[in-house]
Amino acid sequence: MPSVRSPDTTTASQFVGFELDAQQYLFQIERIQEIITPARVTRLPEVPAYVLGVSNLRGTIIPVIDLRLLFGLPARPIDADSRTIVVVVGSRTVGCTVDAVSHVIRLAADQLKPAADAVTTEGPHYVAGFARIGDDIAIVLDVDQLLDPALLERVHRAGGPPAPDRLSSDGTTAR
Repeated sequence: MPSVRSPDTTTASQFVGFELDAQQYLFQIERIQEIITPARVTRLPEVPAYVLGVSNLRGTIIPVIDLRLLFGLPARPIDADSRTIVVVVGSRTVGCTVDAVSHVIRLAADQLKPAADAVTTEGPHYVAGFARIGDDIAIVLDVDQLLDPALLERVHRAGGPPAPDRLSSDGTTAR
């Protein structure tokens, strides 16, 4: 997805909202081929843990990535709410397993804000911006940057595990 445009209240874009660890994320709907219930995945040797393996999508073998693990979130078992969002990245098709797909939404340009430099200065620029949805904020993801095979490991390292607790000078735990 190209970067989020500056406010222009005359245009609107459609997005598919999904959840990971109770946080809302958005993919531009034009990048999505389909949304399916998670299918059988064939595990592969010597791939990062966030690559669940490959799946057969009507005769096409596609890689399946667990976005929770890619972002450094704890693993969660597949359940009735889990979905695989099948996206097109260049000439490739990739499945992204998420906790749940929440909604399809049309957002006016004035509801979209570009990502601040502080959010995008390190590593790939997979956070394209933010969307105001009522009182909530959803993170708009750039599919091309997020799922580029050459950048996946950098995305994973950027997400990484939460910082360990550390003691402040007064002996209390600080984050």
